[in-house]
Amino acid sequence: MALATSSPPRGHRWPRRARPASDRSLEEELFLRYQRDGDLHARRRLIERYLPLARSLARRYERRGESPDDLLQVASLGLIKAIDRFEPERGLSFSSFGVPTMLGELRRYFRDSGWALHVPREMQERVLKVNAAVERLSGELGRSPSPLQVGHELNLPVEDVLEAIVAYGAYVAPSLETPLRSADGESQTVADTLGEKDEGFELIEDRVSIGPALRALPQRQRVILHMRFVEDLTQTEIAQRMGVSQMQVSRLIRQSLERVRVVAGQA
Repeated sequence: MALATSSPPRGHRWPRRARPASDRSLEEELFLRYQRDGDLHARRRLIERYLPLARSLARRYERRGESPDDLLQVASLGLIKAIDRFEPERGLSFSSFGVPTMLGELRRYFRDSGWALHVPREMQERVLKVNAAVERLSGELGRSPSPLQVGHELNLPVEDVLEAIVAYGAYVAPSLETPLRSADGESQTVADTLGEKDEGFELIEDRVSIGPALRALPQRQRVILHMRFVEDLTQTEIAQRMGVSQMQVSRLIRQSLERVRVVAGQA
């Protein structure tokens, strides 16, 4: 005969299951074997036991453009350091000690190795704090926080928050071969958008042909052309320097240019 069972009242929540005593005992035993006896097999089992935790912490930073494999490697290094330094007799759970250790290793990695351009250490630290605050407030507000809200959260002036946001642009420098889409729909790379055509190259041939023509002019006319087109003096200023009238300067410039055109055309 089956026993009748009563259903829990609507809205009832079963209490969260405590961590099994066997799990806690196994963890304590593994730490004891490693720290007292130097049992490397116990150490390896502890690493395997907490590797999923390291993986979940590494995933928090995947949106920053770093390789997931690199992030997992850094978090795993932090896990190993935490296991080696953990002191069970202090009464803390391993996760309470290990999580800050792994996060610290990840932040140190971003601070020391992740920047494409040189940024002062103080600014790197501020960028990390601002990014963490943005993620935290985004979860609370359901939207991206304003710089003013981030400043209130961190007790920073809004100018410092904005400076950190701009500095974050130095974290990743795009490759010159990164593909882009131009306004006309044609594909191009970042390198295609940099620099501009040097107009000086087009002048080289002209200078080669004009040089002999200028040297063929009388000294006085070469000086006048130099003052007009190199020193950028007005005809009146040239007239004052040369002790002649402005009309004479105008006529000499016209004659000189005509002579240059003729000689250059014959070259």
